[in-house]
Amino acid sequence: MKQTILFVLVILMGLACQKDDGNDPENPYQFVRPSHFPEPTYTFENNPVTENGFKLGKKIFNDPILSIDNSIACSSCHVKSVAFADPQHRLSLGVFERVGIRNAPGIANMAFMKEFLWDGGGIHLDFVPPNAIENPVEMNETLAHVVQKLNAHSEYPDLFQEVFGPIDSINAPLMLYALSQYMNLLVSANSAYDQFYLGKGSLTANQQKGMKLFEEKCASCHSGVLFTNQDYRNNGLDTVFMDEGRARITEWDGDLGKFKVPSLRNVAITAPYMHDGRFNTLEEVLDHYAQGVIMSPTLASELQQNNKLGIDLTTDEQQLIIEFLQTLTDWEFISNPIF
Repeated sequence: MKQTILFVLVILMGLACQKDDGNDPENPYQFVRPSHFPEPTYTFENNPVTENGFKLGKKIFNDPILSIDNSIACSSCHVKSVAFADPQHRLSLGVFERVGIRNAPGIANMAFMKEFLWDGGGIHLDFVPPNAIENPVEMNETLAHVVQKLNAHSEYPDLFQEVFGPIDSINAPLMLYALSQYMNLLVSANSAYDQFYLGKGSLTANQQKGMKLFEEKCASCHSGVLFTNQDYRNNGLDTVFMDEGRARITEWDGDLGKFKVPSLRNVAITAPYMHDGRFNTLEEVLDHYAQGVIMSPTLASELQQNNKLGIDLTTDEQQLIIEFLQTLTDWEFISNPIF
């Protein structure tokens, strides 16, 4: 009897560990928090991820029906092969080849984020897509007209019924729920760094040196396993701000030129960099921090240490940090067939 109980406990512990590590081969459409990640911020009690909900959200995400001329989908600027970032344009393009003011950021680990968009204008994942849909430079649509198109579509009414049960018609909240189900499952947590962190893999000597330098020089902003403190910083790119950044939302001069600190997960494959895509390589990024930081009233205090602007980094140290940053690429994430 004792052996039977012990066997059952071992099996249950194994299943628990399997779930905690973010792997559920029996149900890849279930959201599972990786064991080394914080608790999610998304309100799953209102909108749990289901297989049909995820697939519906994926279909909408890839459908240009969201744009006024049926030319631009979410995936036009969030490309799976580069961690759902925009590699094609410094400033992302919308309908009629209209040029935006920012480079579209990557989409990963959205379920753990407190705020969204470069300026934090999205306070809940469900409310992020309308920023693109109704932006005249991006999709130039209205939620009402998108819903009208979905209801008139040959497939969507039945698909929504399958996900959300008996409904009179498709509405905007349900459409946004479906998109969130898709984006919430885009969890990136299995890079070489993660394997090392969990004691399941190794890093080279140079990668470990780079990690130590990163922790000393960069982790005050790019902190924790999400590699972002989820705050806003002016990182010394300009003195005059054509894009006011966070101040567009808060309407406070103290936020001029501040942008959301991006996660560095998959950063080696998500060029171009910065909110406006001005840098094409990680070498350019680190060179900026080493010797290109410009003073302005809202410059991050982290970039004003010891009466010096920027971060004290030699060329060799920069290269070691880049070698570490390359360990944050999650190849399983970008090749996952269900995404």
